Amino acid sequence: MTHSAVVVGGNRTPFAKAGGPFAEASNHDLLTSALDGLVARYGLAGQRIGEVAAGAVLKHSRDFNLTREAVLSSPLSPATPACDLQQACGTGLETTIYIANKIRLGQIDSGISGGVDSTSDAPIVVSDPLRRTLLKANAARSTKDRIAPFARVRPSHLKPQAPSVAEPRTGLSMGEHQALTTERWGITRDEQDEIAAASHHKLAAAWADGFFDDLVTPYMGVARDAILRPDTTVEKLAALRPAFGGPHGTMTAGNSTALSDGAATALLANEDWAREHHLPVLARFVDAEVAAVDHPGGDDLLLGPIAAAGRLLARQGLTLDDFALIEIHEAFASTVATTLKAWDDEDYCRALGLDGKLGTIDRAKLNVTGSSLAAGHPFAATGARIVPTLAKLLQQKGPGSKGLISMCAAGGQGVVAILEAV
Repeated sequence: MTHSAVVVGGNRTPFAKAGGPFAEASNHDLLTSALDGLVARYGLAGQRIGEVAAGAVLKHSRDFNLTREAVLSSPLSPATPACDLQQACGTGLETTIYIANKIRLGQIDSGISGGVDSTSDAPIVVSDPLRRTLLKANAARSTKDRIAPFARVRPSHLKPQAPSVAEPRTGLSMGEHQALTTERWGITRDEQDEIAAASHHKLAAAWADGFFDDLVTPYMGVARDAILRPDTTVEKLAALRPAFGGPHGTMTAGNSTALSDGAATALLANEDWAREHHLPVLARFVDAEVAAVDHPGGDDLLLGPIAAAGRLLARQGLTLDDFALIEIHEAFASTVATTLKAWDDEDYCRALGLDGKLGTIDRAKLNVTGSSLAAGHPFAATGARIVPTLAKLLQQKGPGSKGLISMCAAGGQGVVAILEAV
């Protein structure tokens, strides 16, 4: 028997720029805070939830059981199991798929998905020679044997290795990969800056309207997204220097997401459990698809969601016209512009094995409360930010309204999902 998995709601911390107000907060601190707010909002204190699944991209070795430890630090019943998942920037959506599927199979009746990342508290790795020395010293039984390995340490061994967002197989950062895509697809600077400015204006309007009052809990004295710039304009963005693609590049710090700190969670359940607990039923989690491209072979790194969306729509018998709202993760403004262009490219879509192009959309349906360019992008948290946001928007649209989520992720991967208002 298949059960329905519905989105009850969500909670997140505000998002902030790395090195900002959350600089002293760890992944554990941030994820626990997001859970605390969710528990308080939906009266879950002391309750055993079916499972909590969350994850982080930048993760200390001490956080090997991060989500379980956050659950134990929260008011949830300690009998609530938890697991860590990670799929780069798609983590928060992948954990939602994981929980939704367990609910649909009847294995659990409720669950929490989520994600967290503190770029401020990113782990620093020591060099391999120093690591081997430390392991030998730790295994030694006498003081003399513990000291001996350090005789081979050289000054060069002491240089730490800062975390990198470079793709291991290409050596290029996401930004440099996207710069290649931006040039290949002919995305202009003006188009990117317009997308970025619109994201800030729409997010600012949503905050002013109180839309996020039941989706965000203040943390460490921060009550709303700290990266948000309500007064930004295309003209101000046009004055910024290129950050990727060399001196003649079109991608800047203003039309690219900032390194961010934050955590987000989403509460899902089967519909009976939600109604028995007198909780909202915002939207049904309909289906999802994950895909990947051969980016080491020259494919566009951040266009993995194109194939995923095409397969998902074909399986569901839907077209882009069937969606009232569409959320495209704003890794970069040019990622959004390229995705829209690729959806409408017959040859590109057929090269992915699809039956034809997906088509065009009404831009008024896209990222209507802003997205990652304005809110920030703590890597693993973004999907769990988008799911409750879209569910609430669809519920306001009315029963049957559908929403599409498209998220790119490192490694050439893409995660796509469909929600439908109940």
